[in-house]
Amino acid sequence: MAYTTTTTQDLRPAGPAGLPLGMVDGVRRRRIAAVALDLVLVSIVAFGLWLALLVLTFGLSLVILPPLFPFVAFFYNGLTVSGPSMATPGMRLCGLELRTDATGARVPFLNAALHAVLFYFSWTVPPILLVSLVTRDKRCLHDMLSGVIVVRRL
Repeated sequence: MAYTTTTTQDLRPAGPAGLPLGMVDGVRRRRIAAVALDLVLVSIVAFGLWLALLVLTFGLSLVILPPLFPFVAFFYNGLTVSGPSMATPGMRLCGLELRTDATGARVPFLNAALHAVLFYFSWTVPPILLVSLVTRDKRCLHDMLSGVIVVRRL
């Protein structure tokens, strides 16, 4: 008669898209660091673009700085998350990636861009970000609404 042992790892339920819950361990701290890095990178890109426009338009573009940051952030997040690495540069440095919660596949551009818009909107109502403290898979409300999950890179 053969006996098999069951570890607690085997008893852990699968998360969204059948991903093991171990893939979301330590995600919150990494996400905070990734957001800080990405905000710095987006700010640098937006400032560089604004400076280039300032020179090219002889100062007439001074008034477009406020809408320039969201525009850059939208495409920065949409293009990097929907790309082959499935993560922004900040997320890559922190060992994270974004996947769809239904299949665990790469996130399409529109979902990634929607995720970015909802993420930046959630900063206007900070208590919304606390949702990740009570969800089993550590997802924020904007993750759930855009159909994605942040996991550790393999």
